[in-house]
Amino acid sequence: MNGRPPYVETEAEERIRFQTELEFVQLLANATYLNYLAQYKIFDDPDFIAYIDYLQYWRKPEYAKFISYPHCLYFLERIKDEKFREECKKVQYRDFVHNQQNNCYTFYRQNREKEAQEKSEVKKDPQPDVEQTK
Repeated sequence: MNGRPPYVETEAEERIRFQTELEFVQLLANATYLNYLAQYKIFDDPDFIAYIDYLQYWRKPEYAKFISYPHCLYFLERIKDEKFREECKKVQYRDFVHNQQNNCYTFYRQNREKEAQEKSEVKKDPQPDVEQTK
């Protein structure tokens, strides 16, 4: 103990930290950025991995509601896996992830609309009740 009181963040500092961490977490949805971090050995730094562990709180609903790019939460978890970090070094893997994300964005809404339409058609066309014909 050095006799100094613990540092307390001001409201403005808390807001800046929140915004900075939110922006960083959302960058993790970018396959090219993940590739960059891996190729420049940022993923090899134990302090960086500790920071990723700290940032896991963004996966909680009270924080996740601020996320615009939900893929980032998946990658936030995956970065903890050493095999994933090695794969991120490969350009082919970067391209694969990018293509998968593009497919998700392209077809997600279309597929959900099709499912909703199929459900509504099932509700409109119930089987006739045999008992009612008597």
